[in-house]
Amino acid sequence: MFVLVEMVVFNVGLCICLYDITKLDDSYIFPGDGASHTIVHFRYVVFHPFLDEILLGKIKYCSQEGVHVTMGFFDDILIPPESLQQPAKFLSDEAEQVWLWEYETDEGAHDLYMDQGEDIRFRVTDEMFVDTSPTGPSAAEIPVIPGQPVAPPAEEVEKKEAPYTLIGTICDPGLGLLSWWNS
Repeated sequence: MFVLVEMVVFNVGLCICLYDITKLDDSYIFPGDGASHTIVHFRYVVFHPFLDEILLGKIKYCSQEGVHVTMGFFDDILIPPESLQQPAKFLSDEAEQVWLWEYETDEGAHDLYMDQGEDIRFRVTDEMFVDTSPTGPSAAEIPVIPGQPVAPPAEEVEKKEAPYTLIGTICDPGLGLLSWWNS
């Protein structure tokens, strides 16, 4: 039996697990093929949050791109700098990279740090699906034919793209680190 487990399906979402099989049609064996082919109707548990849905996660790490969030089973969540509580500032040194919110009060400004591992509440503002289906062979994999000119190898830097990415925001009241709103 073929079961998709924790796989992103383009324009559907992250498939977590098979929920149930609702119907099995007749099986067929085609000439020249010893396999049994059966149409199966099933339901799947899929992670695909609605836009404007509020979710909880943990800060995985911070970079100049923004705050990267994980939910444990899904890591491709980004909160870009313009979607942070403002005014926000990025601090970077050899030890760590961190975003902070310069929170203004009557007593002055307080720096609220967004540290790795902190619980964070965010709102989903966008999603991006990238088709990561395999493509044909690269020029380096094409065999050389004697007598044919050989093109110089192109410098290709493989960048792994996430097939499904969520973009979030924390610039609304009640959003951001849970520790900010506890007291």
